[in-house]
Amino acid sequence: MSLKRVLIVNNTYPAAGLELLNEKVQATVLPYAEYEPESLPTIEKTIPGYDALIWNTRHKLTAKILDLAGPQLKVVSAMASGTDHIDVEELKRRGIVLGNTPKVLDNAVADITVGLMIAAARRFKDGVHDLESGNWKYGVQWCLGQDIAGSTVGIVGFGGIGQALVRRLRGFDVARFIYSGRTDKPEAKELGVERVPLEQLLKESDYVCLCCPLTPETRHLINADTLKLMKNTSVLVNIARGEVVDQTALYNALKDKQIFAAGLDVVTPEPLPKDHPLVSLPNCYILPHMGSATIKTRDDMATIAAQNVLLGLDGKPMLFPM
Repeated sequence: MSLKRVLIVNNTYPAAGLELLNEKVQATVLPYAEYEPESLPTIEKTIPGYDALIWNTRHKLTAKILDLAGPQLKVVSAMASGTDHIDVEELKRRGIVLGNTPKVLDNAVADITVGLMIAAARRFKDGVHDLESGNWKYGVQWCLGQDIAGSTVGIVGFGGIGQALVRRLRGFDVARFIYSGRTDKPEAKELGVERVPLEQLLKESDYVCLCCPLTPETRHLINADTLKLMKNTSVLVNIARGEVVDQTALYNALKDKQIFAAGLDVVTPEPLPKDHPLVSLPNCYILPHMGSATIKTRDDMATIAAQNVLLGLDGKPMLFPM
């Protein structure tokens, strides 16, 4: 009996997952990194005949690509918690099982969130620029920022990352934690976090941390109108998806000092051009989507994606089915 065939669509897939796959299936890795636009024609040319995919790319998995893959394709796993780059409803319609890799990245992303809160609020970008340009200044009024101690931290989307964020911030003497979301979270009571409407969260929070998935409802959740609700001393942190924020509105709010600062790990597009208006702002601290970028986390994500695929090919429930 021939081995099942699995296509991994870019070559950044960690060896930990590949070794697991090679024990049981025939795995093929395409020779492209995640962001290379020229990889899409190669994916479309190569994909026919495979039984499973690990879709570790920013390219959208569409009905067109699924048509090219053929009817033998039965299993897909993302190597991410979000699946906004996959036509989930089309996979369901075709009976293709889909998995993702949530939870394993919660701690790493929560760490980055704390880092962005501190970096944006304490004006790291300003300070480093002055240092590197030879303009290190003195005086008690130079480069003053905002405190975390005594603040109200609002979390939009209180899933695993939001909960891990609260656990980390407990040591920072935060005065109050609040969250907004579609449902009550049982973990909130244990962690001492109060659920409030989004409008109230935006008005009362000193830090607004976006930890929600990208959906039609959350696209541009932060826009010109919602930014007006925020304090002029507040800090916006986005580790969700770039499109949760209307970046033109955010640029204007930061430029006009309508809010104090922003810390972003996700933007639109990715990679963000170096001449993008947000990059020019001293009060906008941007990371190149590094939230889950630790060796252990990425190895764990690859292993879970591999296990999802192997279980799906065996007709068993995935570790994390969608």
